[in-house]
Amino acid sequence: MNKRPGHVNVTTEAGYCNFCGRPRNLRREEHQLGNFVRTVVTCETCHRTLSSTMGVASEEPAAAVEARVIEEKAAPDSGAKPTTRTPARKAVPASTKAKTKVKTTKSK
Repeated sequence: MNKRPGHVNVTTEAGYCNFCGRPRNLRREEHQLGNFVRTVVTCETCHRTLSSTMGVASEEPAAAVEARVIEEKAAPDSGAKPTTRTPARKAVPASTKAKTKVKTTKSK
């Protein structure tokens, strides 16, 4: 179920402003436009727009999605194999390879 058109969700969070060059409070506005959401992030100090994106409105509230992602990260799937790297072989210089040739003699 989408929220009504024209509804605006406003949240503030600490972040880095590229224009101010310092950590500032960033204001995130999510404008509900039917099935779409326009997200605008601005700096509360210099009032410049840092990003403006359009996306499809999710059916779940953002807080529920974030909570689910945190739970998935906390309890990883036990069926997954851990990735291990095999040690790389040491490179042998070409001059060493030439010295290790063995001469063979034919028996008569």
